[in-house]
Amino acid sequence: MKSVSSPFPRTFRRARAPLFTTLTFCSVALLTGCGGSDGGGNAPQLQGRWTTGDLHVHTVQSDDSRTTQTLDLVLGKAFKSYGLDWMSVTNHLRSSKYDNDGNLLPAPTAFAYGMEKYEIPRIKALQAQGTYADKLIFSAFEWDMPTRDHVGVGIFEGGANLQASSGGTKEFQYLFTTGSESLFDAADVARWKAKYPQRYNQTGDDALKAIAWLKDNYPDSSYALINHPSRNPGKYTAGVFRQMHDLAPNQVFAIEGMVGNQLEPDRGGYTSAYTDANLPNRTYGGTDYVVAQLGGVWDALLGEGRRIWNIANSDSHFAIDANNNSSGYFPGEYAKNYVWQSKPGGGIAGLVNDLRAGRSFGVFGDLVNGLDFDITGTSGQAAYMGQELKALPSETVTVRVRFKSPAVNNYQRPVESGNLGNMMPKVDHIDLIVGDVGARAQPGTAAYQQSTNASTRVLRRFTAADWTLDKDGYYRMEFPLSVTKNQYFRLRGTNLGENVAGLTSRGEPLPDKAVTTADAATRHDQINDRNYGSLWFYSNPIFVSLR
Repeated sequence: MKSVSSPFPRTFRRARAPLFTTLTFCSVALLTGCGGSDGGGNAPQLQGRWTTGDLHVHTVQSDDSRTTQTLDLVLGKAFKSYGLDWMSVTNHLRSSKYDNDGNLLPAPTAFAYGMEKYEIPRIKALQAQGTYADKLIFSAFEWDMPTRDHVGVGIFEGGANLQASSGGTKEFQYLFTTGSESLFDAADVARWKAKYPQRYNQTGDDALKAIAWLKDNYPDSSYALINHPSRNPGKYTAGVFRQMHDLAPNQVFAIEGMVGNQLEPDRGGYTSAYTDANLPNRTYGGTDYVVAQLGGVWDALLGEGRRIWNIANSDSHFAIDANNNSSGYFPGEYAKNYVWQSKPGGGIAGLVNDLRAGRSFGVFGDLVNGLDFDITGTSGQAAYMGQELKALPSETVTVRVRFKSPAVNNYQRPVESGNLGNMMPKVDHIDLIVGDVGARAQPGTAAYQQSTNASTRVLRRFTAADWTLDKDGYYRMEFPLSVTKNQYFRLRGTNLGENVAGLTSRGEPLPDKAVTTADAATRHDQINDRNYGSLWFYSNPIFVSLR
């Protein structure tokens, strides 16, 4: 693959202050100060706390949502009903026909203007009057990437106090989407035409130019997250992932492996024909094949030491509409991202910084609501999800895992009735997965298209026989291992046994099947039962390297 340079003159690029700060090892007990272990055999911890959120949520301003999916409804579900700490509203970067409340506009407008006129002011007004004042809420968007699929994009400005950039969003939408010029303000169009020789909205190279534009104009205050990558055949190759990551690692640092739209009959909205050829275009326990396949694309990327993380989102459009179509759960209801925030209250800049750092895990159905995973060397130095531990050859390091589950999750019967089914999530087993880390593949080589990692395997499968309950209500286990090569380690857990007909085989998730029952009410409950009967979590990796 050829490299892509920016097509935009340097004079059009904006400088941004870096977001990253140095991480310091600190005590977990007080979450302040620095020191060794917490006295209970745990590794030293970083200052901060766990938070939960969702990076992929739609409202009525998206053209495939419903008028009932108002901004106020979505915010209420996310924060009042399901207790999230932060959320990104990510409507489609297409046209808006409605305001936040589902009122028809006089004429459609480019979404960037709807975001500026309706969405951002309403969020600010609610927070100013005290509603959600302690929550982080910001506007981003979902972009139809030319020749690929959807990408969640955030563009921010404002130095240390970052806010969504409506100006940057307008410019991006004009340059990199196919929306008619009539959707944009005429004065804006005239200014952009004087600035750029053309629009870039047709080819794979145009898609890369958009990524380059984000990097050049918002180098530390933008992101581009790859949503539901395998939903449609032929959209991505492993080489495309590598190319985007090579081009802009500060922007392209995560894949939505644990996808939304889980209430659709075809889990995740993965509607390709159910043929063997389309097995890579299914979900497996609700998770995209890129992440769910042991030794697959994600493992191939991690095997080059790439810092590319997995995230879990709702992709909420609506639950069940007036025509008995079902789509997805509300934010925080079924899928959650748990992100360790090193500086809680640090705003958008702090959250984006922590998302890039990768100390996070994704979960379905509240299978776990707490997960600590670290690897500690003999010197006492520890590495956590997203980090790297340097070890001596043959040094024995200790893998530590602590987890807990809530008393009940959000399972409802009938679905979306408000009647909790009193389902208690229970982990059956947790896999410690390992893969070797080698040299980064170079463009133009066969390795650049390699989509598997043959070294990836389940190193240890932990069951209830391996863990004990500690005084804090966490189950915990430890595992010593000798470091002989550069490797990464990640966790995967489920409520399912190793061999459950139609769901798992030797511990590996099987492709999800469609639910096609004709009666709508019955179908909705069967879909919900399917989803809550197959729960998973995935951690991000820890890297261990020889020194």
